[in-house]
Amino acid sequence: MQSLRHFLLAVQFFSRIPVTGRLADWAGWSPALQRASAAHLPGVGWLVGLWGGAWLMAAGWLLAPSAWMPLAAAVAATLATLWLTGGLHEDGLADVADGLGGFATPERALEIMKDSRLGAYGAMALVMALLAKAALLAILAESGTARAALLLCCIHVLSRMAPLVLMRALPYVSLAATAKATHMAGHPLDGKGLATGALWCVPALALPGWLAPAPLQAALLTAGLLLAGALVTATMTRWLRRRLGGMTGDCLGAAQQVSELAMLLAAAAIVLRWPAP
Repeated sequence: MQSLRHFLLAVQFFSRIPVTGRLADWAGWSPALQRASAAHLPGVGWLVGLWGGAWLMAAGWLLAPSAWMPLAAAVAATLATLWLTGGLHEDGLADVADGLGGFATPERALEIMKDSRLGAYGAMALVMALLAKAALLAILAESGTARAALLLCCIHVLSRMAPLVLMRALPYVSLAATAKATHMAGHPLDGKGLATGALWCVPALALPGWLAPAPLQAALLTAGLLLAGALVTATMTRWLRRRLGGMTGDCLGAAQQVSELAMLLAAAAIVLRWPAP
């Protein structure tokens, strides 16, 4: 029951899905509960991924005769996931790009990241990330919207392990933060929390095997997703340690976005090389 409370808090914090009324009262809130809910971020990824996948399949079905179908379906899925998350992770990516895109000191970078205004680096990062998502997802959709939808769901789950690894590996640094943000990111994630996040990812690692035409392709797809996510997470951890001496809430969103893009790229590269049915 306690894990369900943690999951509901994660849904409330990381998405627009309403958790209100008696359900919200039952879930409760406290700094300890909020910190524990972070471990269920990959679980929220299942909801976001299923929502995006449903929109991708619906748009694919409606526009199937058109040559523009893959791109239109990819854009629809991207917009759907943006709406459901409120652009939370994308906002983190833009803020980190603004703060660390130049050669600012750690103190100045934190000041820039705290500023709600969008700068040139943030705008460029946000536009390029959204374009890359749509383009890569369109490539996947060309091989079949059902397959693309399931891969999108898996990637949304797996990419949300990157923020948890950062929370485990890096200290929280900030000039100032809101109370809830501090409760979420201001304390190291313990081993139990990391294991909880990993458990959410187990089905997402098994599912790509059902999508591949042969065991070898299945193994390559799973390995490609894992390798892409691991490389990006390790690189960002090292980079943030060197540039900031730690991480902020914005860094967690940026890590998820870069991991998602890397996994989409890996999936598209592998699926393109599968033999034609």
